[in-house]
Amino acid sequence: MPGEFDERSVSISADYDYMFKLVVIGDPSVGKSSLLLRFTDNTFNEHYQITTIDWKIKTIEVGRHKVKLVIWDTAGQERFRAFSSSVFHGAHGIILVFDITRQTTFMNVQCLWLNDLHQRIDDSVKLLLVGNKCDEGTKRQVGYATAERYAQGLGIPYLETSAKNASNVDQAFYTMASELTNSVSGKMFDSDTSSIRIGVTPSSPVVEEGYCCSYV
Repeated sequence: MPGEFDERSVSISADYDYMFKLVVIGDPSVGKSSLLLRFTDNTFNEHYQITTIDWKIKTIEVGRHKVKLVIWDTAGQERFRAFSSSVFHGAHGIILVFDITRQTTFMNVQCLWLNDLHQRIDDSVKLLLVGNKCDEGTKRQVGYATAERYAQGLGIPYLETSAKNASNVDQAFYTMASELTNSVSGKMFDSDTSSIRIGVTPSSPVVEEGYCCSYV
């Protein structure tokens, strides 16, 4: 699947009402790629691989609308951040992922990723906070109530997921799709004649593997 994403290949299709670009971000090893693969392909791989930038497409039904989601999975490595930030251009929704078994990944959402986002997106972009790996509850370092309270303070939804057992994975992406669909349906677009398009045609270049520790 890596390679150029040709927006024309999907935007000329009549099989959807809206098309939204989503970007999944967070620290390394929080399960971003696993969540994406579970949602789009219903697969799970135990073996962690460093991701550069990748994307997948899935069409779902939200109410009476067919919604095409183009979902970008970005590298969590700090030294890739300047490179992958270009993917935020044209995004309609951002999914912030942390690992409930690693406190630092939750802290980095607050002090690193959100600060970075505020410099790159406008207020119209929807956010969703996801605590992944809820199947490892005995190793939990971030309480559900703590994360939920933080999300409420931001005015965004919070969900806990497990890419391993598929818990709430679909719900996370459907929640984002519903938020976006509700924000435009009946306002700016006639769903019988118009679609929200992605206005960029980025590529997925190869970046050398690397790892950088989290910031606290």
